[in-house]
Amino acid sequence: MDNDERDQRLHLDMLDSYDEELELELDDRSFGQAPQDDAAKLERQRYFRELFRLQGELVKLQDWVVATGHKMVILFEGRDAAGKGGIIKRITQRLNPRVCRVAALPAPNDRERTQWYFQRYVSHLPAAGEIVLFDRSWYNRAGVERVMGFCTEDQYEEFFRTVPEFERMLIRSGIQLLKYWSSISDEEQHLRFLGRIHDPLKQWKLSPMDLESRRRWEQYTRAKEVMLERTHTPEAPWWVVEADDKKAARLNCIGHLLDQVPYTEVPHADIVLPERVRSEDYRRRPVSPEMVVPQRY
Repeated sequence: MDNDERDQRLHLDMLDSYDEELELELDDRSFGQAPQDDAAKLERQRYFRELFRLQGELVKLQDWVVATGHKMVILFEGRDAAGKGGIIKRITQRLNPRVCRVAALPAPNDRERTQWYFQRYVSHLPAAGEIVLFDRSWYNRAGVERVMGFCTEDQYEEFFRTVPEFERMLIRSGIQLLKYWSSISDEEQHLRFLGRIHDPLKQWKLSPMDLESRRRWEQYTRAKEVMLERTHTPEAPWWVVEADDKKAARLNCIGHLLDQVPYTEVPHADIVLPERVRSEDYRRRPVSPEMVVPQRY
């Protein structure tokens, strides 16, 4: 392979990695939409250009976290269909999963219900050089558990007494804590739920609990307002992401996250690809045809 062929291959590999973004983009839209006009295409290009730039900064942040032993916890809360998962995907997409991981805990089991409320979250906290993103968090108690009646009034009040001190303990231990609430309007959630209902690739996202949360919109609003009022502290403030526009929400949240960390670019030694060792007596064995995946595409 000459240099021109090699450069072409490298270029195609780069485009292939960018196609991941296009796949995610298609996942956000309904099929059969009218072709985009020039203004929409230009706006889309600007979005991807800025997203790639921010993701490059996230890679620098990751390098700095590893080099300094920094510890980060980032909570993502919000209503169902508020775009939390989309923001998390764009943050983690180009990062090392051994450094940046997502904790999305299911409903507590019978044993966990008898434990200290925060106990099951503690095991997911980061060690030095790690970032943990919680896709929903201990604030379930102030939201879904409150609205759906899964906790008692005493448990609810105990949560509010405990959580500020719990978060101060995390911060004193050296963990940087960021808390984001994705905010969407009543109308936008309605449209996104309809999109999930009519898209067979997204129906799995709708649970009976999600549908019930739609009916109890006002109860969730009251619970959110109480939660923000009682847990927005100087040590661990809440940050509200306006999320009716998914793309803007992702860029705004990532940009804000980067602003909260005093990271710097970590210098790396130049990488030199070593020559492959070749042995005269080695012959590659053929693969049995019945083991090969059929080439349908």
